[in-house]
Formats: sequence, C-alpha cells, structure tokens
Amino acid sequence: MKKLIAFLFLFSFAVSGLRAQELRNGSYSFIGKIESDGTIRNGSYSMSGKIDSDGTIRNSSYSMIGKIDGDGTIRNSSYSMIGKVDSDGTIRNSSYSMIGKIDDDGTVRNSSYSMIGTASGIPKTWAAVVFFFFDFD
Repeated sequence: MKKLIAFLFLFSFAVSGLRAQELRNGSYSFIGKIESDGTIRNGSYSMSGKIDSDGTIRNSSYSMIGKIDGDGTIRNSSYSMIGKVDSDGTIRNSSYSMIGKIDDDGTVRNSSYSMIGTASGIPKTWAAVVFFFFDFD
C-alpha cells in the first residue's frame, strides 16, 4: 500500500510539473503534442483526445476509450487489458509480447528497436497510449 501511495504521489507530482511536449515521428516530423493537462493535439493542433489525471483516456468527443492503471497496465473501454508499460519502458501487448520500448530520453522504438518517434518529457505510459494503443485523429 505504501508503494502505491508513493507511486501515486510521484505520478501526480510529475504530471503537475509537465509542460506541453511535442510528438514527432521517426523522421522527426511534428505529429502533435500532449499538453500539461493531458490534452492530446494532432499535427493541426486540433484536440484529438485527453488523458485525465486519474488515467482515464478520452477521445475528441470526451468519451472514455481506455484507462491507464497505476502499475502501467493499459485497458480499453471494456476494461480489458490491451497492454502494459514496464518500469524500464518496455511496451507489451495483451499477450505480454514486447511490441516496443520508450527510452529514458523519450525515443520511441518498435519491436525491432527501430526509432518510430519521440515523446520526451511525458510519462512513458502517455507516449505508449499515443504511439501503440489508441488511434487519435
């Protein structure tokens, strides 16, 4: 319980100190950004989704499409586990197969370790949501 409380405290502290961060593809082209409040904007700066402070993932209509649990588990709107982000940044699908990795510097890699984008300065779970699990317009 103490570990969970400490994690939630650190997560909320880290999230509250975030600034808007740009998302770039493997060619370093701008594809969007995640604002400090969790708002996800596409390359045209239109709002395409949001990650609430409690981990709820919403689409542009503000409908709940998923959830990030405190342990890095990513769930769909039916609360089925669709993936997980390990503490080292390894991204796993629902079968626990490795599908990618997010390095400490924000480099996003696929399962072959090729760079597919960058998302520095945001929680690895947020980057995983955008690059691997949900398609935001």
